[in-house]
Amino acid sequence: MKSEIVVVGAGASGLMAAYHAARTLVSAGKDAQVTVLEKMPRPARKVMITGKGRCNFTNVKAWNDFSGHVRSNPNFVKSAFYNLPPQAVLDWFEGFGMPTVVERGDRAFPVSHHASDVVDTLVSACHSLGVKIETEAEVAGVAVSECPPGFTVTLADGREYKCVKLIVATGGLSYPTTGSTGDGLRWAADLGHKVVPTFPSLTALVPKGYKLTEDKDLHIDRSTPLSELGEKLCGVSLKNIQLSLQVQGTEADAEFGDIDFTDGGLEGPVGFQLSRKAVKALVNGARVSLVLDLKPGVSLTELTGRVKELWAEIDKDPRSKRLREKERCRILLGKLMPWDLIPAFTAMNPGIITLERRGRADTKVWVNLVSIAKALKAWQFDIAGYVGYERAVVTAGGVSTDEFVAKTMESRLVPGLHLCGEVLDIDADTGGYNLQLAFATGALAGISAAKSLL
Repeated sequence: MKSEIVVVGAGASGLMAAYHAARTLVSAGKDAQVTVLEKMPRPARKVMITGKGRCNFTNVKAWNDFSGHVRSNPNFVKSAFYNLPPQAVLDWFEGFGMPTVVERGDRAFPVSHHASDVVDTLVSACHSLGVKIETEAEVAGVAVSECPPGFTVTLADGREYKCVKLIVATGGLSYPTTGSTGDGLRWAADLGHKVVPTFPSLTALVPKGYKLTEDKDLHIDRSTPLSELGEKLCGVSLKNIQLSLQVQGTEADAEFGDIDFTDGGLEGPVGFQLSRKAVKALVNGARVSLVLDLKPGVSLTELTGRVKELWAEIDKDPRSKRLREKERCRILLGKLMPWDLIPAFTAMNPGIITLERRGRADTKVWVNLVSIAKALKAWQFDIAGYVGYERAVVTAGGVSTDEFVAKTMESRLVPGLHLCGEVLDIDADTGGYNLQLAFATGALAGISAAKSLL
């Protein structure tokens, strides 16, 4: 079978590449076929689960702010960003009938908050220009053809596609159940490209003692059962906290915002932001911990004073007269943190209560108010490992961008080969940045591939 342009992968970058390739050809009056090959039964499976199904599809920050959230090779994606900036992505979706809304943090969503609307719009836009999307079409390999010049794409069922231009948009290794199994990385390597070592990013970090595992493997599967401590923490969400990343005892990064304790480990926006550096450090054999500041708005001195004031108020309250010290301590903690966090806080910070033996039958319980304040400001979680690609949002690493032209997404080594999206060594923070990069690099790859046929 023949198609002038073949796109492998019907994800965010692949569908946007196919659309822009077809639009460029149609606008020029060129009769050429664009075909998308997708091994899954339906297109864009990963987009469907983005943002817990709500699909934060871009972030409308200007480049100077946006680029600070790109964790790998921001200069490489600058041309793609300006070719299809976030506002243009917003306008594109609205132009095809999908209303959008911009929420806190400059994050854009479909008004419906249904990821299916984003996928349906991408597919409909491609179909409107005659793009052929073939699902359940797993590609087994790609090869360069000498005569005529181009590529041979071999499918798992034995069929072959011949094309002049090939766009690989197969994603990374994250969420393999959606079809991202690293195929593009292997093909690029086979064609002579360097692949930067990959690791999971925007993933759950697993504190020591959080899971029932004695395995020394850093990759701790999300399905591993929770320990007693994990059960106490799972389901707790904290807002407006400060979380710092410690590598070998030295602060490597810090973020302010929200975190979630889940069946995977420590997640949420702030947890995800720090996970990239944390996982990389763990893989390199470093000792990693997270230090949680529950009261970042006040100093330790101020907080200690406030804890003592609250304790004095509890002591004076007539209802506290018959309560034991541990019960009073719980009341105090309830004034300082969410109630559902107290069991884990007391379990992980035993120093807040001291037992003093005065005799064989006489034991005095002391509540250490200074220790409570210190623990509130610096609650340490030593990190045992991380959830792997099975639930990581993105893949860090990938095909080296050094061997691709930033203004065309075309290979410097293999003419006519374009890569876009997560298969490349580009990744960013959570908050719509990664999908924006997928759309932008995909659009540029599609336009460039089509223009070379005119």
